[in-house]
Amino acid sequence: MFSGTTTPKLDDKGRLVIPSKFRELSDGALYITKGQDNCLSVYTASEFARLAEQLQQARVTTKSARDFVRNFMASAELQVPDRQGRIGVPTHLRQYARLERDLVVIGNNNKVEIWSAELWEANLAEQDELFANRDEEVIPGIF
Repeated sequence: MFSGTTTPKLDDKGRLVIPSKFRELSDGALYITKGQDNCLSVYTASEFARLAEQLQQARVTTKSARDFVRNFMASAELQVPDRQGRIGVPTHLRQYARLERDLVVIGNNNKVEIWSAELWEANLAEQDELFANRDEEVIPGIF
């Protein structure tokens, strides 16, 4: 399980250092792909394989399912951190997530998310208020 927040920088070659607390939980290889809300999702190889298997069960007769699986899988890139723990973020993914130099990397349960610092701050400002004032159950039996 991934949790916590860090604020690394994207270098001039489009690489970022995956924080050690996240690297320690990985199984070596990482898959980086489009996430929702214009962030990037990073999965361990084993978690990505589990998700890919689940996606194979999607109803191919449903256009929205086909579109989602196609977009998710077509954008996925295998990355192996180098000795310094850096991974490259491909140009098409940097553009999708509007990544510049300042980033926010968060642990989000089964994945790590990479956000543009600007988009994360805007999202957080909106979501903090909603979170604090939530008066209905969002996740049945939990919150």
